[in-house]
Amino acid sequence: MSEAEDGVVPVFFLSDSTGISAETMGNALLLQFPELTFERSTIPFIAGVEQARKIAAMLDEVAAGPVMPLVFCTAADDDVRHELNRTVAPVIDFFDMHMNRVEGILGQRGIRRAARLHGVGDIKRYNARMAAVEFTIEHDDGQSLRALDKADVILLAPSRCGKTPTSMYLALQHGLYVANYPLVEEDLHESELPAPVREYADRCFGLVTTVERLSRVRNERRPGSRYSSPEQCRWELRRSKELFEAHRLPVVDSSAKSVEEISAIILQTKKHRARNAAAARLSSSQHTRSTSSRGDSPA
Repeated sequence: MSEAEDGVVPVFFLSDSTGISAETMGNALLLQFPELTFERSTIPFIAGVEQARKIAAMLDEVAAGPVMPLVFCTAADDDVRHELNRTVAPVIDFFDMHMNRVEGILGQRGIRRAARLHGVGDIKRYNARMAAVEFTIEHDDGQSLRALDKADVILLAPSRCGKTPTSMYLALQHGLYVANYPLVEEDLHESELPAPVREYADRCFGLVTTVERLSRVRNERRPGSRYSSPEQCRWELRRSKELFEAHRLPVVDSSAKSVEEISAIILQTKKHRARNAAAARLSSSQHTRSTSSRGDSPA
């Protein structure tokens, strides 16, 4: 059995930008190893060679430990990337391996500037995403009910089922306005959706998890409490599922899925809903025209 199979594998995502690309691509690969446990750390905005040198030294120290770390890197600056690659830890350098090929195909060298990764090249898209993030932060965990009609997606779930990270990923990566609303005990005693989101059922998605996982996560926050007991978690999840089923809401189980996978399911379901709604409108319009035409015909 390898060292990686014996213990937790330290994983580092390095970037001279936000680090989102390194996380996304790296996690896509790590998902293929469900039997392993990873301890993930992201180091974004690496500013220059001196900081890169300190990070490489830190990686060398980790590499001297019981389990060799795995490093994913998307640094655009040549000097920063060269310094990071001095570490003895294995580095999967996404930028270098893909950039070289793109330059070869285009027959031209890219400018290799980190600033280009921040969305400055498409200012409208960048600003739209930042507006989505601001909306999502404001509407996290039911903190604000203002302008809910602007939400593209509303996530409903008992506390600690993964609403916040999913909301932030959808906003930052896809520019969606996302609100998330916690289903509290009072809501779960009712058969109707909570009043603030009732008229937006066509935008709602339910999140659930397993009793064991929910109890474990809640115990980290409030050890030994009724809130974290398996009995309370079981009741809340059962009532949530019944509520989602009664109102025909799409449901995603977050217990064995990454934020990326949950978001992909939500996006696909959202597109499917939009297609169905468009088809229904078209059918209704055609029916109205047909009825009108028959009504205008002479007897």
